[in-house]
Amino acid sequence: MHPSQIALDPELLKRLYEDERLTTEAIAAKLGCAPITIQRRLRQFQITSRPRGPLPLSRTLHGDLRWSPNVAWAVGVIATDGNLSGDGRHLSVVSKDRDMLETLCTCLSLRAAIRPHAGGYGHLGLRVQWSDRRFYDWLVAIGLTPAKSLTLRPLDIPDAVFADFLRGCIDGDGSITTYLDRYNAYKKPTYLYTRLFVSIVSASRRFLEWLRATIQRLAGLSGHLSRERARSGTEIWTLKFAKRESLAVLRWIYRERDAPCLRRKREIAVQFLVKREAPRRRGPGRPMVV
Repeated sequence: MHPSQIALDPELLKRLYEDERLTTEAIAAKLGCAPITIQRRLRQFQITSRPRGPLPLSRTLHGDLRWSPNVAWAVGVIATDGNLSGDGRHLSVVSKDRDMLETLCTCLSLRAAIRPHAGGYGHLGLRVQWSDRRFYDWLVAIGLTPAKSLTLRPLDIPDAVFADFLRGCIDGDGSITTYLDRYNAYKKPTYLYTRLFVSIVSASRRFLEWLRATIQRLAGLSGHLSRERARSGTEIWTLKFAKRESLAVLRWIYRERDAPCLRRKREIAVQFLVKREAPRRRGPGRPMVV
């Protein structure tokens, strides 16, 4: 059969080449055709070819791609709030918080500029973007993929630095919410209760299920997984911790005083990081956060 007559699924080819980072020779062997056929199909389907030749030295971490609390936090931010370009070398993180982007650059030893960025619906923010094929491939090897919002899956994160990774996820696409509940104040002025919730949002149920299972295995906290549908029709999943589980999450991820984090979220959490004695006697009403 002539190579032009061999049928290949463009989505399959794109996944094997861009997401799984297979070579044209490996894809050809997998699909039972010649490497030249794969190369022709890449051009036909307008799939951008990866650069050839040896990989340049990594700009990120000065090439020292090993796990540490700083690296784990940065990977959490990239997993939830970052982007891996389809070209196989560019990475970017968008945020409204310059503080977080500056901390990211420090953790990864980057000298990339932080520039204004116009997001969806006209929202203005900041972006840091850099090119690094070695670091890009390292992230792909632990489970990240381009266009990850719906394809984000379990990642290969060491248990020793998982709390740092989780803090990065919360800083990237999570929230720490607290408020004073006055629901029963009409019964008695002293019926005031501090509410606290820690949550992470994602369009990938599989990622949040893995995150929840790992948190339960390492910290014994189960949380609650819920779903809602955005106006665009996309399913949005939320992993939420409430009451004493939310306290345990915060005291776990902020166990080190100088650990990298988004400052404004730590400032919300700091009031809950020191355990307080429970009152000896409580009247009727909802349980208090202690």
